[in-house]
Amino acid sequence: MKSPEEKAQRVFGERAAFYTTSPAHTDPQVLARVVELAHPERGWAVLDIATGSGHTAFALAPHVASVIGIDITTEMLREAESLKADRGVTNVVFRTGDVHKLPFPDATFQFVTCRRAAHHFSNIAVALQEIRRVLSPGSRVVIDDRSVPEDDFVDQCMNLLDTYHDESHVREYRPQEWRRMLEDAGFTVEVVEPYTRHRPVTSLTNGVSEENTLKIHETLAGLSASQREAFNLVEKNGQLHLNHWFVLLSAIKP
Repeated sequence: MKSPEEKAQRVFGERAAFYTTSPAHTDPQVLARVVELAHPERGWAVLDIATGSGHTAFALAPHVASVIGIDITTEMLREAESLKADRGVTNVVFRTGDVHKLPFPDATFQFVTCRRAAHHFSNIAVALQEIRRVLSPGSRVVIDDRSVPEDDFVDQCMNLLDTYHDESHVREYRPQEWRRMLEDAGFTVEVVEPYTRHRPVTSLTNGVSEENTLKIHETLAGLSASQREAFNLVEKNGQLHLNHWFVLLSAIKP
């Protein structure tokens, strides 16, 4: 049976070009908030985990000395290299790497970030321990990821929908789960900032197999009136839209 990481390499290899222009991944408001939470300094060495097309790395690059962006998917790194060349960025380097076994010595970085990827990690506890290991004491990690509210039905249903959307999906965690996981990993949590985006159903079905697209539509069609309300599932501009939940987190390595 393939691991989530092996599935992610296949899925994101096939969809790499999409993430170069994806509105969710290029969202300027969220990228600006990540930079704000970082409190960046000019001399910093920064690590961007699961960098994808490099959007977060590029947002941080003007504020720090250097950024290394790692990803397990070769096709995503090719997209990042292409954007790097187009933008003339000189202080960002991309390389292959897995969060579960980061290829860096202890205390290498003054800041680590990870956007829209942690819900794919097969062992979140190991991933957080590795992030803590490569951070220098007193340094910060900022994580931006898909999330779910403190509601059992929405939690279960949203995670099911995202499994249909992407078979490498592991789990979207509730904000309070994130707080506990970061504290268990030895971090001091500074910020837990949930937010939502109201997005078309096509955001779940684009690039998805016919079989899984049908499962997504069947799942949404089967919701009761109260469940549709919980998802804010409404028609807008001729398309069904529903809530997607996210969370921004900032934590310090003591």
